[in-house]
Amino acid sequence: MSSPAEDQILEGAREVIRREGAATAGIAEQLDESFLSAVSLLLGCQGKVVVAGSGTSGTVARRMAHLLSVCGTPAVFLHPMDALHGSLGAVSGADVVIAISKGGGSGELNDFARRAQERGARVLSLTARADSTLGRLADVSVQIAPAGQADPGGVIAMGSTLAVSAWGDALAVTLMRLSGYSWSQVLSAHPAGTVGQLTETPEELAPLDAAGLSGRD
Repeated sequence: MSSPAEDQILEGAREVIRREGAATAGIAEQLDESFLSAVSLLLGCQGKVVVAGSGTSGTVARRMAHLLSVCGTPAVFLHPMDALHGSLGAVSGADVVIAISKGGGSGELNDFARRAQERGARVLSLTARADSTLGRLADVSVQIAPAGQADPGGVIAMGSTLAVSAWGDALAVTLMRLSGYSWSQVLSAHPAGTVGQLTETPEELAPLDAAGLSGRD
């Protein structure tokens, strides 16, 4: 049997998880025309998707790039400061840059996004502030703003980054369904680990029709 002090610790931890769960689930109701525009932009990408962010947003960006690639949308992570030190040369006019920043005011990310546009790339911003510098400069801007106390003190990016991750997961799966990327293709590109040992493929995801997205972005 736990003590009152231990019960208090457990309840405090549970409350953190409840708040983060609510913040993530709430993003489902925020999906709107901007999500469709983002899908259209990436579906029409003739090059690669470059996902960028700094700090905790950088960690989310790396995860998003990996899962987009797993789901059939070629993507790479690029740290914005590395880009400003020469890796910007990896960005071409056929690419789409996904720039992630909760406040939209990260100087190095915004500088990178502008320079990527100068090279002909399109920029999709994911930020909690559509009126931020990043939100305004992007070709397509998506506002992801979790409600409630998702982040402790409104400072530590916890629930907000989970919400962005969930949004990115929805994007990856939607693109997979629209492009018809199959489980056999997923497994072919994932030969290691437990996934690589699978001998049977799951049932294919229900396809989606991309016809209604023409010209949207």
